Amino acid sequence: MALIQQNDIPYHLDPSNDPFREFDLYYHSFPVKEVPFPPLICFVHGGAWRSEDKCNHSDLARNLVSQTSFPVVVPNYRLSQKGNGVVHPVHAQDVLQFLHFITSNNSTLPPVFDPHRIYLIGHSCSAHMLASILLDTSATTPVLTPSPVLLDAVQGVILSEGIYDIDLLLNDFPNYRSWFIADAFGDMPSYAAFNVAALSLRNLNDTKWLIIHSTGDTLVNNSQSQAMLDHLRALYRDTDTSHLVQGNMKDLNDEHDALLSTTTYLHIVKEFIEARVR
Repeated sequence: MALIQQNDIPYHLDPSNDPFREFDLYYHSFPVKEVPFPPLICFVHGGAWRSEDKCNHSDLARNLVSQTSFPVVVPNYRLSQKGNGVVHPVHAQDVLQFLHFITSNNSTLPPVFDPHRIYLIGHSCSAHMLASILLDTSATTPVLTPSPVLLDAVQGVILSEGIYDIDLLLNDFPNYRSWFIADAFGDMPSYAAFNVAALSLRNLNDTKWLIIHSTGDTLVNNSQSQAMLDHLRALYRDTDTSHLVQGNMKDLNDEHDALLSTTTYLHIVKEFIEARVR
């Protein structure tokens, strides 16, 4: 089957073009009669809230399609750069708008995936964005509240090399404040209000979580992912759904972004998704 790539699909309603609010779609061609449609994989790029583009992850998207046979989408979102006024929660709002667009059965999209079955992949800063949407941030950023349809559609969440507790991050990497945190969140004495490793569940569902961290990552240390993993396990501990939270902190030994192009990473993602689909 041929792999089809559709680029620069807008997910916003503004009349003007905005490349920061567009996404790319990758999928195998197959006869329309082949239903039910497969689930959708969504990869949201990292880049410290300030850099990268969906096109940087075209190879990863293609590899994910090849490994799973499932369609893949990669969105852009607006980035924080000095003086442009883009600060949290704008980045996550864009991602939420995109996810609502994807799950709306939009007639402008080719009918190649099931909008009611989505697997989300966040890497680095986008792990924080996805957690801010899926966990309960109503007390601090109610604009990030997802629709019930979206929450029901999310079957699984994979977060790799994530930033979750910004104060903990700055304690370990003080120079990150001036490098990107102040631009992305504003210069504050504390970022405890944005600690996603302290949030409650929006509702108790059967969404499956996988927290990944590489032993070779020198940009974000293991304590971030361990804090998030411990927190998620605590949220589910007193229920019969504790099996929904998994961690993988030992199988990868590559650098922060280099791990995305490894066969080990692809295998971990494929195994997690296929175990859920079966």
